[in-house]
Amino acid sequence: MGAKRIIGRAKEIKILDSVWRSREAEFIAIYGRRRVGKTHLIRKYFSDKGIFLETSGEKDQPLQKQLENFMEVLSKTFFKGAPLLIPRSWGKAFDFFTKELEKVAKTKKVILFFDELPWMATKKSGLLQAIDYYWNLHWSRFPNFILVACGSAASWMLEKLIYAKGGLHKRITKKILLEPYNLKDTKEFLEKNGVRLNHKQVLDIYMAIGGIPFYLKAVAKGLSAAQNIDAICFQKNGLLYNEFTNLFQSLFEHADVNLAIVREIMKHGNEISREELILATKIKSGGTLNKRLQELEGSGFIQGFLPYGRKQRDRFYRIIDEFSLFYLQWIEPVLNSGLNIEKGYWKNMAKTPAVSTWAGYAFENVCLKHITQISLALEIENIPYTIGSWRYIPKIGMQNDGAQIDLLFDRQDGVVTLCEIKYSNKPFSIDKTYGKQLMRKMTVFKQQLKMKKQIFLAMLTTMGLKSTNWSNDLVQNEVTMEDLFR
Repeated sequence: MGAKRIIGRAKEIKILDSVWRSREAEFIAIYGRRRVGKTHLIRKYFSDKGIFLETSGEKDQPLQKQLENFMEVLSKTFFKGAPLLIPRSWGKAFDFFTKELEKVAKTKKVILFFDELPWMATKKSGLLQAIDYYWNLHWSRFPNFILVACGSAASWMLEKLIYAKGGLHKRITKKILLEPYNLKDTKEFLEKNGVRLNHKQVLDIYMAIGGIPFYLKAVAKGLSAAQNIDAICFQKNGLLYNEFTNLFQSLFEHADVNLAIVREIMKHGNEISREELILATKIKSGGTLNKRLQELEGSGFIQGFLPYGRKQRDRFYRIIDEFSLFYLQWIEPVLNSGLNIEKGYWKNMAKTPAVSTWAGYAFENVCLKHITQISLALEIENIPYTIGSWRYIPKIGMQNDGAQIDLLFDRQDGVVTLCEIKYSNKPFSIDKTYGKQLMRKMTVFKQQLKMKKQIFLAMLTTMGLKSTNWSNDLVQNEVTMEDLFR
């Protein structure tokens, strides 16, 4: 079965299994950022499960070329490659396809896969209208038919298909947002490509380029994490040296606006309120801003969140895409400097305090993507909980202390677990100074929220905790990097 050749993607395969078993026609929309593996997933899963037709849009190509590509697929599938007359419209092309579909036994699945649909469905192409017409009038009546629409342009996929208000509204039967690999799947992917690194080395690579399969293909065996990051990100022939701007331009119609939003979040320490974002970008609150934020969230670049104890209007945003964070912090300054970077640049930079500070934020970001693994390590996976973060900034003139909680689990068993996240290259030690900071932080949290629940402190570290009197007294739970690879 195709699913056996796919690394990870358990949630997505479950959806595809339900589609495969369905006794009705299915219309799947799959979206996600460029190079996350959408085409690979659909191709691997469906290519051996019936009659599989795959056609892909070509960017900036005319209607006639897109129709020619589609008819070539029909020719190879149904007519052993014999040349076919190229119709002038999608309606004529779909009429031709529907006649062939009618000839297929109802026991045999027919999968029609439109890859990069946004590049095909230009304003004057009539493609969406044709899909709407043929799905409603013909294709939805075939219990063996599966239509798959795929696109990297998240804004287009969300507006024209998934949240469409026109003819395709509610036509989608299943939708898949394909996200990057987690740490466990990243390690498996690298090993499949012959790259065998320990968990710390994989984590360091992940913090720089994330779990994008196409990026991970560039990781070379026999090189350390620092050497690979140097080659991929800082050398002019490196895969990701000039990737960032192209990435936004390929995904978003309003790339400049979306990029401005991401830059402002970065300027504010990777955490910005909606109101601060409006003031900084001058984007009008309402539909325009909502669309841009929806696009960025739908593509996996940012995440909206409500700080613990705050109202819905106090929504904040942070960048969750590892490569975006790394690019803005480290690669872009190199590009702007105009200097030629010698090999070994990142290995030398990794020793600096600035990189240590960045690694702390980057590791926190990784932890926030592995909540399920953390809950398992805390042994609370069977206890209902909500997650959040919390920050208290005293008003000017007040004498009390501020505090910030990286991650917390508000549990329904009467406990709130506060998590401190620390990245280090050796077991982390809680000394007297830091121990008092932790005590003060927990006190401020209780006082400001008038907390009645039991407070537990958990330390999330890369290499574990060094046993000290302070750690023994304060810490109830430990979670390490190893737990994130579950």
